[in-house]
Amino acid sequence: MSALLLRPTTARRLLVLAHGAGAGMRHPFMEKLAGELAGVGVTTLRYQFPYMEGRRRVPDAPAVLMATVVAAVRAAAEAAPDLPLLAGGKSMGGRMTSQAAAQRPLEGVRGLVFFGFPLHPPNQPGTKRAEHLAKVAIPMLFLQGTRDTLADLTLLRPVCTKLGSRATLHVIETADHSFHVLKKSGRSDPEVLRELAEKAASWADGMEQIQSGRV
Repeated sequence: MSALLLRPTTARRLLVLAHGAGAGMRHPFMEKLAGELAGVGVTTLRYQFPYMEGRRRVPDAPAVLMATVVAAVRAAAEAAPDLPLLAGGKSMGGRMTSQAAAQRPLEGVRGLVFFGFPLHPPNQPGTKRAEHLAKVAIPMLFLQGTRDTLADLTLLRPVCTKLGSRATLHVIETADHSFHVLKKSGRSDPEVLRELAEKAASWADGMEQIQSGRV
């Protein structure tokens, strides 16, 4: 398994960041997101799933993907033992992280961050992919666009509501699954990436305050 560690001098925590189904850890979105996260004090460990490492198109079986998540979390803890851990990823990478966490707690991980949780296949609304989230015991942040064809917000909102205080949903207006926004939004894609990073950092700050009993 290959991985890339990006640690800023202002590092306050580490996010174990998995890629989506169709693009690896060096995809421009992943690189730019890691850069924005570094700017707000979040170290990232980006890593490859075996199928992407082997340059295969079809993702590995879920058991292999989840085992890779567990291995990446372990590697992150060894690489930066002084930093609190978060885990998550883009699309499929985030879902495999939550499925791994539903099976058994990810050691040391305090919260999960989803950059476009793939609630269902494109334009095939459903919530089966979210059923395992009830077994995730730690806080979760859902960062979703209003034009995401893999996550109908009329379905995702009730899912988050049912999860109660464990779930936080942050919506990006006019963003699609890749977080591209329409020109009429008056915003640029780089501005949206910055918002994603800033929201992840501020959510983690609030979560840690609650967990430490300061709030």
